[in-house]
Amino acid sequence: MEGLIGKKIGMTQVFDADGNRTCVTVIECGPCPVVQLKTLENDGYVAAQVAFGSQKPHRLSKAEQKHFEKAGVPCAKVLKEFALDDGETLKVGEAVTVANFEGVKYVDVSGVTKGKGFAGVLKKWGFAGGNMTHGGHSKRRTGGLAARDLPGWIEKGKKMPGDMGDVNRKVVGLEVVQIRPEDNAILVKGSIPGARNGIVFVRKSLKNNVKKGAK
Repeated sequence: MEGLIGKKIGMTQVFDADGNRTCVTVIECGPCPVVQLKTLENDGYVAAQVAFGSQKPHRLSKAEQKHFEKAGVPCAKVLKEFALDDGETLKVGEAVTVANFEGVKYVDVSGVTKGKGFAGVLKKWGFAGGNMTHGGHSKRRTGGLAARDLPGWIEKGKKMPGDMGDVNRKVVGLEVVQIRPEDNAILVKGSIPGARNGIVFVRKSLKNNVKKGAK
């Protein structure tokens, strides 16, 4: 399968046989039970809808509860579709584990970044700011916003203060350092978006795996 749903546990460090240290992010990846299978005949594409994270049934709508009940799968927090590899067959109710990434050298991880609240232009966009001495009165302000002549309004896309963070981001080409099936964990080199315990989507990095000659 193309990928799995996971949860960011945090960052740590591991050492190889030569004593070299590598900073890694630990992701709890699966097990993800299959809730629904998309077929070419019925849906026009081939994919598997998988679930992750337990959820109390009363927090879901009746339709969502019936969806899980029909599949024989406990209610979950997150549902996500992933494309299936050529010739791969899965059954509804079957659990897909982190062993799905065996032999994969690189993965792409997407998630929601940390929310930082309201931020000014210096913090959000890296503006230089004005003079801090010699009577400067524009220290951390935005500065000029619109043209004096036509058009006399603020152009679309102008960098201004506002909410910072809490957006979808993807990090591509992360090296897989270790896969630990007994812990349902995958260790990737470097950092990934989001806070601890945040939901992330881990996919096989097609571009990098083909480039490096991995399966």
